[in-house]
Formats: sequence, C-alpha cells, structure tokens
Amino acid sequence: MFPSKPDDEFKAYAYEQFSRIGKALSSPQRLIILNILCQGEHTVEALARYSGQSVANTSRHLQHLKSVNLVKLKRSGKNIFYSIRDEAACNFYMSLKEFASNQLGEIRTTLEEISSSPSRSHSVSREELLKMVTRGNAVVIDVRPEEEFQQAHLPGAISIPLEELEKRIEELPRDKTIVAYCRGRYCILADKAVEVLLKKGYRAGRIDESVIEWKNAGLPIEES
Repeated sequence: MFPSKPDDEFKAYAYEQFSRIGKALSSPQRLIILNILCQGEHTVEALARYSGQSVANTSRHLQHLKSVNLVKLKRSGKNIFYSIRDEAACNFYMSLKEFASNQLGEIRTTLEEISSSPSRSHSVSREELLKMVTRGNAVVIDVRPEEEFQQAHLPGAISIPLEELEKRIEELPRDKTIVAYCRGRYCILADKAVEVLLKKGYRAGRIDESVIEWKNAGLPIEES
C-alpha cells in the first residue's frame, strides 16, 4: 500500500532538510574549517590564515555552515568569533572521516604513503604514551596555534606552536622522548615538529589522535 500524499510530502520535506547538511559539508574547504573549529573558537581572519583561504572566501563558507546550525558566532568589539554550535557536530565530522577512510581506497592509499614517511615511523600509540608519561619518560608538546591549546589540550602538555619550535627547542629536556600532537592523523604539524626534533638530536614521536578523539575515548583533557 502506497503512503498517502501528506506522508509523501512530509517525507520529501524531511529528506530535503537532511540533505542540507550534506550540501553544507560538500566543500573540502568547509570541512577544513570545521576541523579547525573543532579545536576551539577562532576569528574569521584566523580561520582564513589556518585554512589557507582568503577572508572573503572563508566568510562565505562560514555562512553555509551557519545556515545549517553547524557553527555559531559571537561579536567581541570589532572581532567576530566563530565556534561549533554543538559538540555533536564534531562527533559527526569525526565519524564522517572514519567512514570515508574505510570506504575510499584513495584515502587508504594516501594514509599508507603518509605512514611510510620518516616522521610517522615514530608514531606513538595512546597506550604507549600513557605509560611513558606515567613513568616520567616523555614530554608532550602541543604544536597547534596557542589559541587552540588555551581552549583545550591534553593533560600536562606544553604549548609550543610549530613556528616557535626551533627557537624554543632548548626548553625541552634531552633525556626524555618528546611526543608531539596536533589536530589528528590528517594534520602534518606534528610530522614537521618530529622532523625538527630528530634533526636536533632529540628522541621524538607523534600521536595521531586529536584532543577530540582523546576526549571521546573517555580520557581527561584540560579545558579553559
């Protein structure tokens, strides 16, 4: 038996609304912005800088994300700050990345190529890191921008943004392994940090998990 016309109309309307989320996330640039915002709130200018886009294009992408309630804004003086409207948006984004990684051979191939790089050969698992920190054998550094660290970071981590690492490297002990992290396994900031540390003679590694993944695993994080 076919559904009545009102039911058909409701179904068409509901699925049209569902598809709005898909359309809003259909741009790689918007996914990059969403990933950055999952680290914490940012101004439009900062989002443009970190995503490698113009301020005008970044603003347009933010309007698409805002139109489906994925992000929100607040004004502070002359600045406009954007943030994730609800933590569920980040969880959805993380699930989308995981699903795409499992479904698309191109992503698996890219990850395999990245994993074969010298810096990724020094990857440290979550379990290994916890043991190292407990024994006092490791120092964890957060190489994301300072404002992201201030909003949330792994317990005991030190903020040393990648661009400051070389000039601040003497702050790090040479008798411990330095473990870097950034925004997850698709983020190369930690890779570059490991390369710098290894060249300077440090024992170094990276963890592939982001603060969000750490939190979703039920582990504590430090938030402002």
